Amino acid sequence: MDEAIAQMVAFTDTTPDRAAQYLQVTDGDVSQAVSLFFESDGADLGGTNTTTTQPNRPAVSGNASDPINLDDDHTSDDNGPAPTEHRPRAQAGVEDDEAMARRLQEEMYGAGGAERDVRAPIARQTETLVGPGASDYYGGSSLDEAIQERLQAFQSRRGRRAPGIFNQQPTSRIWQEGSNREVLAESTGGASETNARAQHLARLFAPNWELMFNGSWDDARDQGKDEKKWLLVNIQNEKVFDCQVLNRDIWKNEGIIETVRENFVFLQYSKDDPRADQYCQYYFQNAEVEDEYPHVAVVDPRTGEQVKLWSKKMPGPAEFLMQLHEFLDRYSLESHAKNPVAKRKSEAKKEKPIEMLTEDEQLERALQASMAGQMDTLKVPDEDPDDLTRSVGDVKGKGVEDDVDMDETETVANGAAKSPFVSIPSDKPHEEPPVGPTVTRIQLRHPSGRIVRRFDVSDPVQRIFEYLKAAPIDDREGAEFELVSMGKNLMDVREQTIEQAGLKNASVMVEFLDS
Repeated sequence: MDEAIAQMVAFTDTTPDRAAQYLQVTDGDVSQAVSLFFESDGADLGGTNTTTTQPNRPAVSGNASDPINLDDDHTSDDNGPAPTEHRPRAQAGVEDDEAMARRLQEEMYGAGGAERDVRAPIARQTETLVGPGASDYYGGSSLDEAIQERLQAFQSRRGRRAPGIFNQQPTSRIWQEGSNREVLAESTGGASETNARAQHLARLFAPNWELMFNGSWDDARDQGKDEKKWLLVNIQNEKVFDCQVLNRDIWKNEGIIETVRENFVFLQYSKDDPRADQYCQYYFQNAEVEDEYPHVAVVDPRTGEQVKLWSKKMPGPAEFLMQLHEFLDRYSLESHAKNPVAKRKSEAKKEKPIEMLTEDEQLERALQASMAGQMDTLKVPDEDPDDLTRSVGDVKGKGVEDDVDMDETETVANGAAKSPFVSIPSDKPHEEPPVGPTVTRIQLRHPSGRIVRRFDVSDPVQRIFEYLKAAPIDDREGAEFELVSMGKNLMDVREQTIEQAGLKNASVMVEFLDS
């Protein structure tokens, strides 16, 4: 205390007794005592020097008989709720995992974002504001470092909710040690340690850290360019349970994991994560609208163009895997490839001027504007850019420039050699095998829609050709077609088995050569 008084006297040129008064008020903090001295023009604090401080006094709500302790170290600076406020209640009876997960989410974050109750008033606080370079005035070479750490911690907390089962935060150890119990507890802020059921749910809904790219948006683009991989982006909203279902069903599916690792750089951000700001600014302006979730998109790392979007409703794992394969059939990052371009304008952004609307349409637009709350303009719903590259009857693939005349593949009459397509029999209809461990589903996409059929993985690829020739699509009997999967013409591998050709749960494009 004597050393603190000496420093106080050196800074303020006051008397030791006056310095002791201010140090008594600030609990021995020299920098706060100096600031308080100059703010009060060195006024005599009178009897305050006999008052003893109570640093261990718990924080309480203020009232006339018990005022708020302004110097309480227990006051939270992030205005978050108490850790035990949303602890799950014990439930009677048996409850399945998904039902319990939905209930916990509503208790923690509120259904539809609504506040469950009114929070208590925020207690007043008094702090000394300092910035970089303050060490020249207050002494101590580590002061600047402490200030920088405090600023970084504040920025990392900006807009974020407390970690939990459905809002797990990456930690410094998560990328090296996986999801063991200690790391899981750290990433959930201790929520996984509540009970065994909570720990099970935390593991079930944990993000797939091993699949996720650990870095910034710019670093992901650089890696995508170097490795010729697309950027697959998932923006999460902890209030929307369907977002949590992605972690459980989509990003832990073995087929999807294999496809994503081979062809994509996968990024998953919370909408409140500062790393997601750049993406949301350019691609997801509706990030605050809960109805726009889930949100998964594919971005070209070279141009930054968003080329594929899943919004509001996600397909199941099998369907999503087939759609990924279809995307890879139609698009490529190879330099010689020509990717599909928009063939029609977006209909979502078309809006008639107000003077051209009927009275009913004007009333409808006014109702929509009133429901938008404080928004100046209505948000335009996100639309899949890939849909704009399609037209009715056109699902042709990847767009690699064709240097070969299609007529060269047609059968030439009068003794000319037959093409391999002609040699495939058309009198062998397909009978689907019963569901079993060696049976797979193959999706056949054609200009009028799609067909899903079961095949045995030991069947030759030619069985798919035989099926389509025996049961022609759209009654196009005798029409020559090609089957393409992942940029590979299946006619060249028709002797291989479905498993050898990598067609398990695959999506195959049916392209008619006469169209």
